[in-house]
Amino acid sequence: MAPIERIARFMETLDSQFLNDSFAGGEVVLIENFPPYVFEGGDAVARWATGFAEHAKNIRDLRHSFGDPHDFHQDGELAFLSLPTTWRGTIGARSFIETGGWAFVLVKHAGSWRVRNYGWAVTSVALKARAS
Repeated sequence: MAPIERIARFMETLDSQFLNDSFAGGEVVLIENFPPYVFEGGDAVARWATGFAEHAKNIRDLRHSFGDPHDFHQDGELAFLSLPTTWRGTIGARSFIETGGWAFVLVKHAGSWRVRNYGWAVTSVALKARAS
């Protein structure tokens, strides 16, 4: 879970230090809900990080919580898991709760796990006016 937690912390803070050792080297494929939706290739992580920063530019106080991982499978140096995730934050005067799931493929590299692929799917969004 360590590389996944670091990716979520980057998304909350936009501090790129959290991306160090989070992703596998080489070909990475990420599927997201912001353009261009599919980030792949040797520069996928850099393009995704830039795209996420643009996507989140009006979001404040972003915080995540994870549910219990599901469907965990390991085959040697590869692992797969599904991770229920809830994001909370504010956009302007409205707070939101977004729930969804991440499907991850991790690869073992130099003794630690790194994210090689993920796909994000939103399953619900709730918006409400922030209390004054």
